[in-house]
Amino acid sequence: MAKQYWLMKSEPEVFSIDDLARDGTTSWEGVRNYKARNNMKAMSVGDEVLYYHSNAKPPGVAGIARVCREAYPDPFQFDRKSKYFDAKSRPDDPRWCMVDIEFVAKADEPVGLPEIKADADLAEMELVRYGRLSVQAVRKAEFDKVKRMAGLR
Repeated sequence: MAKQYWLMKSEPEVFSIDDLARDGTTSWEGVRNYKARNNMKAMSVGDEVLYYHSNAKPPGVAGIARVCREAYPDPFQFDRKSKYFDAKSRPDDPRWCMVDIEFVAKADEPVGLPEIKADADLAEMELVRYGRLSVQAVRKAEFDKVKRMAGLR
């Protein structure tokens, strides 16, 4: 299967690109949107990710990550004490999944959402058209353009 490209959002005070750089890898748990979940189910090891800081000033792409483990059941959906608990999800038919990602690089300068929106080459990005989704597909040309804008090779 051909490599795919994604954008994943995290609030920097929850888990920033610096946290990912420090830890090396993380599991992407807690996604409770079906489209975002389906995007994670479509991910393969080696797919590349634009790591996006939401709720930042300005929000934007802070670095690059890579999928290092494909979708598997999110255990928090079964934990009654977790804010991600889902009473309708069953262990024999889990509703929610997560993937693991690994750090690749931090942007020299974050690429802010205003900068992305101002670039005509990026006008069709899901980020521009449907901004709220936490896990989004990205076209290779869009990925490469944002990566260049971030000063990454």
